[in-house]
Amino acid sequence: MMKELVLKTRSYRRFDETEKMDREQLLELVDLARMTASTSNSQALRFYISCDEQTNAKIFSTLHWAGALPEWDGPTEGERPTGYIVILCDLERGKNKMWDDGITAQTMMLGAVEKGYGGCMFGSVDRSKLLELLGLSPEKYSVDLVLALGKPMEEVRIVPVPENGDVRYYRDENQVHYVPKRELEDIVLP
Repeated sequence: MMKELVLKTRSYRRFDETEKMDREQLLELVDLARMTASTSNSQALRFYISCDEQTNAKIFSTLHWAGALPEWDGPTEGERPTGYIVILCDLERGKNKMWDDGITAQTMMLGAVEKGYGGCMFGSVDRSKLLELLGLSPEKYSVDLVLALGKPMEEVRIVPVPENGDVRYYRDENQVHYVPKRELEDIVLP
């Protein structure tokens, strides 16, 4: 069951905008994440959630989509996320605890997939612009990650890494998204 959930938790970059996420669904994901481990139990992470079109558009404008697909500018109208969770660090409580971010983000992504949604984690964000657009102080918060969420409308397939070792994801002519993964024996040291 867990393995199936992990295999379905891919980085989706195109969504069905007719399938809206609501505030309650996003709050459920944050509630799930707040129960995860936290460095020194500092609980320094804060969450900004959005499911309204105007705020979603602001957040969308700060994201850099799919670095391995330079010819693609990101999802078009009708394919954009319908929910966002911005993961912030309360700078009075901690300094960018990246390990907390990863645990929290993956927990929320697994929760989203369990609910029939999907998403993409963004580290490539115009952080200063995002804080400004959301009316948040850079002296009080840092932007650590952004989760873009919605109902996926693309197929993502895991494939073996080719002999040349290239791990970059790619799309075929039908827009199927391929993600090369190393074999188990290639990552476990003797």
